[in-house]
Parts: sequence; C-alpha cells; structure tokens
Amino acid sequence: MTEKPSPPSQIPTPTTGSLKDKVIFLTGAAGGLGRVAATALARYGATIVLSDKDLAPLEAVYDRIVEGNGPQPAIYLMDLARATVQDYEEMARVIGREFGVLDGLLHNAASFAVLGPVSNIDPDDWARVINVNLNACFLLTRALIGLLDKSTDGSIVFTSDSSARTGSAYWGCYGVSKIAMEGFAGILADEMEAAGKVRVNTLIPGPVASPLRNKTFPAEDPGRQLSAESLERLYIYLFGPASREQHGQTFHASNYSG
Repeated sequence: MTEKPSPPSQIPTPTTGSLKDKVIFLTGAAGGLGRVAATALARYGATIVLSDKDLAPLEAVYDRIVEGNGPQPAIYLMDLARATVQDYEEMARVIGREFGVLDGLLHNAASFAVLGPVSNIDPDDWARVINVNLNACFLLTRALIGLLDKSTDGSIVFTSDSSARTGSAYWGCYGVSKIAMEGFAGILADEMEAAGKVRVNTLIPGPVASPLRNKTFPAEDPGRQLSAESLERLYIYLFGPASREQHGQTFHASNYSG
C-alpha cells in the first residue's frame, strides 16, 4: 500500500484564478465560516452554490460575492434538519441540470444544542443535531457523488471540531455527530482513493471567532480566537489543484495561522 503524503507544513500562496470554472456546493453558507469560505473561493474564480435554510442571509452572501466581482453564485434553499431523501435527490437533479458537473462539496453546516449530561438531552435536539451534522453529510454526498465523479479535480471537505471529537463528557449529541462524521469521512476517503477522481479531507477550524464557537466555548477569551478570515487560504488550497495529492487527511487550521 502506498503511504499517503502528510499534510504540508505550509499552505502555498494561491494564484489568481486558480479555481476558475470550478463549481463548489457549500452548506451552511450563511454562517460565519460559510460566508468566509464562499467569498474566498469565489474571489479565486469558483462558482459557488450557496445553501442554507434562510433566504435573506444567503442573499447577503450572494451580494458580497457579486460586489467582489466573483462569478455569479447560485442559491439553493434547504433545511438540513428536515430534508428528506427525495429533497436531496431533487437538489442533485437541479444542480446537474444547471451545471452538469460539481468540482467541490464543503460540508460546513452545523447544529448545536447545549453542553450537558446525556440524561438531559432532549430527543428532538438529538434528532436535529444528528440530522444536520451527520445524516446530511451522508445524504448530500450520496446525492452529489455522480456529479463529483465528472470532475477532473474533485474535492470533498468535511468540517469537524477538535473539542467535540474526543468523546469527552457533556459534549452530547454534538460530540457524537462529529465523531461519527469523521468516521464517515475516513470510510469515504478510503473508498474514493481507489477511483482516484475525488479527494476527501477533513478540516478542523479550531478556536476561530464564529457564532458556533461562541456557543460551544461561551467563556473563551475572544482575544485568543483566530479570525474566520485566517481560514481563507486553507479553503482555497483544499479545493484547488495544489492539494490534489492530499487525500484522507485532517487539516488543523491552527497549524497554518502563523
């Protein structure tokens, strides 16, 4: 078995237009990290399919991309907490009809309930968090894999959480979802490696200023948090040709914040 290359110690500076003609589907596009990822990827030439559950904040991201002279994005409204298998299949048909191919899929959407003991978890919270953080990753990947296979340089990126993934006390359904999601990402990466068409990697943002980080670490000193914009170069790298040999890896954003 060929040994996989380790993640690079440094991320190369992206070149202008390095994502030109790429089509990338992004969940949670209206959130803090989603906005940063969408605008950064568009700035380097990618056409972004912005997906989230509410229209108004998506339109704000859309306008931000257009004002930055990025390729005209698309919007696809979808509530991952309630979406059915048929909803995902219809979404894939629409994306296929509009673009014919997909070059990237960023699993960025995340749902969080509260930190606390398992005995206090509300079953409705459990179902919602698992649906958004885990089931949606499977169903979305399953629906879009055919379009990704048509790309000459396809990339799937899962977003995890270093604190939730260790199985520590009180992380509840959020922790379970991230542990399982990373397991799914690893299985998918192993399966996709043989075909050699689509690479699969995991991104751990770490202590980045975002609404989700403020919920999971309410007492954290904001002065110790990295800016969401510090992830821009990593997003561009993971969906660009420079990361073509990276597969089945976990990228910790804090390693590239200097």
